[in-house]
Amino acid sequence: MSELNLEINIGNLKMKNPIMPASGTFGHEMASILDFNKLGALVPKSITKYPRGGNNTPRVCEINTGMINSIGIQSKGVEYYINELLPEYASFDSPLIASISGDSVEEFVEMTEIIASHEGVSAIELNISCPNLENDGQAFGMDAEVSYQLIKKAKEVTDKPIIPKLTPNVTNIQEIAIACEEAGADALNVANTLLAMSIDIHTGKPKIGNVMGGLSGPALKPVIVRMIYQVSQVTSIPIIGCGGVMNGEDALEMIIAGATAVQVGTANFINPAAMLDIIEEIELYMMRYDISDINDLVGTVKIDALNPTAV
Repeated sequence: MSELNLEINIGNLKMKNPIMPASGTFGHEMASILDFNKLGALVPKSITKYPRGGNNTPRVCEINTGMINSIGIQSKGVEYYINELLPEYASFDSPLIASISGDSVEEFVEMTEIIASHEGVSAIELNISCPNLENDGQAFGMDAEVSYQLIKKAKEVTDKPIIPKLTPNVTNIQEIAIACEEAGADALNVANTLLAMSIDIHTGKPKIGNVMGGLSGPALKPVIVRMIYQVSQVTSIPIIGCGGVMNGEDALEMIIAGATAVQVGTANFINPAAMLDIIEEIELYMMRYDISDINDLVGTVKIDALNPTAV
């Protein structure tokens, strides 16, 4: 069998393999235990324009099939990100995708222009799953028109790939995905965490200080696989699968459903080397089934043509 090709493209961004961390689950301090140069890309925690303290504690609770978190995008602000964080990542070969969170469309665009202007940033992930303070706190990504305007304006200030991170907390994710593609998005991250709640039956209180938080881990994966498949049926740009990937089989399931790349989140807390293990497991799978190019596997799910509910 010829040499395996795991290289994929996200717009004009070339990655050596399809595996990268999910924003918020990965930091520079992991460099001491993980070879960053073996990852397809690096995605630090979302950055906000101004320093932010985050939500009330407790911010994380474990559940039977994953975890719930409500960190609140704790951030040291864009100046710290540029002056302190970007130089820390400059020594690595893997491209850096900067994740941005904003309170308004204008703030998203302003931060995109500032951060994308730095040579060390290869692409921008727009966290449109966060609340839009101009629209009664509803997430930007819950409104197709708002999503369209945000992506369109962000594309006007940079030539680097723009990747909106969609929210699963919508009735029809296809509608949002189509709007983002029409606005010029280079790829779609499907998706962020699912709104959830857990209660301590002994105290009667929510286990999260902010009452509700985002569900991640194995319980989320079947929802995300479904959404990846749905989005792949109505868009033609690359999809980055995100949600519940714990091993190579999970990542491969998303790729077969239609994802070009995959982000790994909760698994990093359990096993800091999870992403490297997943890359190795994908290679073993490709050798087992005589697949020389990972791109040949994208969207190959076999659906019965007579099934009227397939899409």
